[in-house]
Amino acid sequence: MPCDLCDDTGWKPVEIATPSGAISHAVVRCDCRRDKVGVERLAAANIPKRYQHCTIANFTAYNESLINAAAHATAVAKKFPATNKGLLLEGQPGVGKTHLAVAVLKQIIQTTGARGLFYDTRDLLRVIRSTYDPSIRTTEIEILRPVMTADILVLDDLGAEKTSEWVEETMNLIVNTRYNERRLTIFTTNFEDTPDDTDPNTLTFRIGHRMRSRLHEMCEFLTLDAADYRQMPANGGVDDLVALWKTRKRSSAALPSRSGRQARAQLRDSTSDRDLKWSGGRAGS
Repeated sequence: MPCDLCDDTGWKPVEIATPSGAISHAVVRCDCRRDKVGVERLAAANIPKRYQHCTIANFTAYNESLINAAAHATAVAKKFPATNKGLLLEGQPGVGKTHLAVAVLKQIIQTTGARGLFYDTRDLLRVIRSTYDPSIRTTEIEILRPVMTADILVLDDLGAEKTSEWVEETMNLIVNTRYNERRLTIFTTNFEDTPDDTDPNTLTFRIGHRMRSRLHEMCEFLTLDAADYRQMPANGGVDDLVALWKTRKRSSAALPSRSGRQARAQLRDSTSDRDLKWSGGRAGS
């Protein structure tokens, strides 16, 4: 059925009161047009089927870190396009980072008709590499242009790609372009954000100091401390997630700290690989 307000023209008539009190007639974009654009752009956003159901409302927040992350996500979605910063969601696999990133992307597209795009970082780099094949007619710039110009971009699993000079240059081009143009970007990563660039388990090691500096200005960094929902029993619920989360926290507490491992590594380096074992006798003798 045609729209009752605009008869499917995309423009609806409105009455506007002038300062003198007279009524003037005008036309404005009809809500149906915005809704239609939102549907079309959501379909073009490259969101994987597994995450197409994700919303902020169905994000399960059962501890302080998840509640905080959901609140920030809600604020970003509501304020767009008057949003100063995007988000970088950090945490172990399965804590809901991608769910929340997609939820913000969907809400912004649906409510504003913005151009949005989702990419797993490794998939994006694979697609860009494929353009170097002479048999592929798509050019590198044709892939990069929508990534760099999208009103909102989700880059999932940042740092998971194998590091190389080409990877660093390509990712820096994307991030730096969006940084300069102040375009909203949401990142997710499994890697801990610390300044250490010697530990392969840190984000700085994976992406470099230059990009990390850009990201800290572009984004609010949020750590999601939660259970891996993929380990939840079939037909499980929030109570099961809470139990898994507490088990994970106990297991993490029992492991040696990362700083301790780094200190031992530095000690080995400072002694030029000399043997650090006890020189003789038994402890306490």
